[in-house]
Amino acid sequence: MKNITKLALISSVTSIIFIGCGDSGVRTTQRRDDSNSSLSFTTALKTTHSDILKAINRARAVARDCHDGRGVVGPSVALSWNSELYASAYEHSSDLANSDTFSHIGSGTSSDITGSNLGHASKFNERIEANGYVDFKIIGENIAGGIDNIKSVLEAWLNSPEHCKNIMESDYREMGVAVIVNPDSKYGIYWTESFGG
Repeated sequence: MKNITKLALISSVTSIIFIGCGDSGVRTTQRRDDSNSSLSFTTALKTTHSDILKAINRARAVARDCHDGRGVVGPSVALSWNSELYASAYEHSSDLANSDTFSHIGSGTSSDITGSNLGHASKFNERIEANGYVDFKIIGENIAGGIDNIKSVLEAWLNSPEHCKNIMESDYREMGVAVIVNPDSKYGIYWTESFGG
């Protein structure tokens, strides 16, 4: 069975105004046979907040060209873990996994909690604020699907100009990342990375 890895992101937002958004168009194919399915799901679910934070901060500690037109950026300051950004990331990863969708826009179903409360499919900034992260100057979101470990997710994000731009953004000071597994969904494993500053 083929498992398609898909990435998407929304770039930074200043005072709730979109600077940029879109699907990066980056796709790779990973093979996962039935005998290894539970192992890859187990690997994803064993990823700790500490593992994720260390990996992201190691990436930010290196100057790099994200190939987004800005040239070499960084190194950037280390991020700290934020429980409100994690709650937003968890809500969205859970929505993607349970609604079997893949977008920065919430599914508009009952698993899109913020969207259900607002009466429309949620946007990433609405989820972040609804989970208590307010009074920010900048926020952003990266998502990925079909990847079972933080090393591979980070590599895919860093190889995508817009995802890399979010990871290296010097104005971000905090983040939260959540991974959710649903073996019955298209991508099986869903990652959401929420940033704030």
